[in-house]
Amino acid sequence: MASLKEMRNRIGSVKATQKITKAMQMVAAAKLRRAQDAAQSARPYAERMANVIANLAAGVSGPGAPKLLVGTGSDRRHLVVVATADRGLAGGFNSSIVRTARDRIQSLLAEGKDVRVIVVGRKARDQLRRLFGDRFVEVFEAGGNPSLDRAEEIAAKIREIFEAGETDVVSLIYSRFQSVVSQVPTVKQLIPAEVAEGGRTVDLKGAAYEYEPDEESILETLLPRNITTQVFSAMLENQAGFFAAQMTAMDNATRNAGDMIANLTLQYNRTRQAQITKELIEIISGAEAL
Repeated sequence: MASLKEMRNRIGSVKATQKITKAMQMVAAAKLRRAQDAAQSARPYAERMANVIANLAAGVSGPGAPKLLVGTGSDRRHLVVVATADRGLAGGFNSSIVRTARDRIQSLLAEGKDVRVIVVGRKARDQLRRLFGDRFVEVFEAGGNPSLDRAEEIAAKIREIFEAGETDVVSLIYSRFQSVVSQVPTVKQLIPAEVAEGGRTVDLKGAAYEYEPDEESILETLLPRNITTQVFSAMLENQAGFFAAQMTAMDNATRNAGDMIANLTLQYNRTRQAQITKELIEIISGAEAL
């Protein structure tokens, strides 16, 4: 059995840990609101861009259609972009994204596809490197705050690989923020561009219109920008989900530390009382022996 001094040291250590987890919970809660607002604010822009692409794509067909829209005509080579956070201590947030990516990659490999991987975030790099490190083509850090410059850097690498003819299909895996207690690992196809169905259309009241320049020219400019937008939106969703998961994880850790302190204190008091009782018995027995 541990001595009283060892038990006091352990109680002090758990209390120090509890202070750290409580501070981390408060910091994550403070950052969550801003990250949540940023993620939700980016959604309408990404959705409107998808609707515009859908409207333009309806009038494009044939050999003149942009490859970013229709693809190469093959699906043998896949590029999987996996986006996580750089840091941990957020429960199963990063692990759920990596698990989805691992299942996706293994499924493609089982079908005989050639798979290459771009990782965004140190946690994705560390957890996927053992199994698929030989398939990495680029590694990016997520950074403290998502920026459009970093998203453009990632999107430029994706376009470079596609335009070089090294991949046919590009998928992005990230965690979509739903609520403080729910973040959903999501797989989104970037190339060929997914054309939204049932998107909002403008009521022209019978008027006819045509695009100037033509649809193909507009899509040639809009589709590369759409990749940047989707990557940036995914990074914002990841950040909001990370802070929500971290806040929940640190709240649970704080509660568990409190329970441990209570149990250790009870054990300490019982041990101390037992020692006092033993000493009293020894004193009384010694006095009676005299």
